[in-house]
Amino acid sequence: MGRRQRRFSTFSLSFLDIMSCGFGAVALIFLIIKHGSDHQIEVETEDLSAEVNLLQEDVEFGQEHLVQAHNTLDIVSNDLVEAQGLARRILEQIEETKGNIAEIDSIDEEEDIKRLQDKLKKLEQAKKNLEEENKKLGNNVRKYVGDGDRQYLTGLRLGGNRILILLDSSASMLGDELIKIIRARNMSSQVKRKTEKWRRALNTVSWLTAQFPQESQYQIYTFNTSFRAAISGTEDRWLNVDDRDQLDQAIKGLNEIVPENGTSLERVFNAIHTMTPLPDNIILITDGLPTQGMKPPRRPTISGRDRRALFKRAMRVLPKNVPVNIILAPMEGDPFAASEFWKLAMQTKGSFLAPSRDWP
Repeated sequence: MGRRQRRFSTFSLSFLDIMSCGFGAVALIFLIIKHGSDHQIEVETEDLSAEVNLLQEDVEFGQEHLVQAHNTLDIVSNDLVEAQGLARRILEQIEETKGNIAEIDSIDEEEDIKRLQDKLKKLEQAKKNLEEENKKLGNNVRKYVGDGDRQYLTGLRLGGNRILILLDSSASMLGDELIKIIRARNMSSQVKRKTEKWRRALNTVSWLTAQFPQESQYQIYTFNTSFRAAISGTEDRWLNVDDRDQLDQAIKGLNEIVPENGTSLERVFNAIHTMTPLPDNIILITDGLPTQGMKPPRRPTISGRDRRALFKRAMRVLPKNVPVNIILAPMEGDPFAASEFWKLAMQTKGSFLAPSRDWP
């Protein structure tokens, strides 16, 4: 019996296998193509972002340089305007100079010589006037100008052949009030030298030396419990006012002194007797009555009555017939100072001055 022939059907198993394989291949190809395109898009997007960033940086850089360019343009414009104005003024000066040259050329030589001679005579007369004025002013060797270039009518006797300045350098010269003196006394030497009252005293000495007659002699003593000359080693000697370098050295030496210790007028008055010849004018710069005599005090404090007694004892050793001019910078706690020093000035035919705080 012959084998029965199979009937062909499109839905047989083999046909379905072929179709499944075909669809699988198509899906695989689709996936491969899509993945490649996404990667390419991402790469292109990254490249475009980088280019955008670079362009933004270029724009910002250009904007900054644009502002700088505007500023530079403004500066150049201002310089150009100034240069044009300067050129215009130079041209005007050139024209003016040309006119002056033309005017000079038109003047005769004789008239020009005569005009110069007249001018020379006027200058010689002005020189004579200045010389006469200097003689009237006393031919001062040094110059001292107070605040605001003020002039003072003091009544002090500043003349004489031998002028002695006595400058109080005790601790009380550190201030006008006791509390200020106590504070400054415990500070460094540099601070003590710069205190207002002490600087005022030094300025007073500088002003006085600027008024000395040129032909006179001088000496400057500072005193507290002892005394010393402004120029060390010149004690008992008279110095010449016309030696300006030496006078400047004396003022410089005063700036190195530190106010300290008490005050002994008796000791410095005794020192005057060793000077030969004696001074014919004494200028005393102080702020109060003495606090001790030739010996140190036994007690740490002293009363006003005791200070007045020490002052009267010092007056006994003061040379006779020598005018004493007093410049007093009073301080609190010394009520008898002004009256006692005023009496001293009147008795010796000197002068008494209690200046303001901005003098000299």
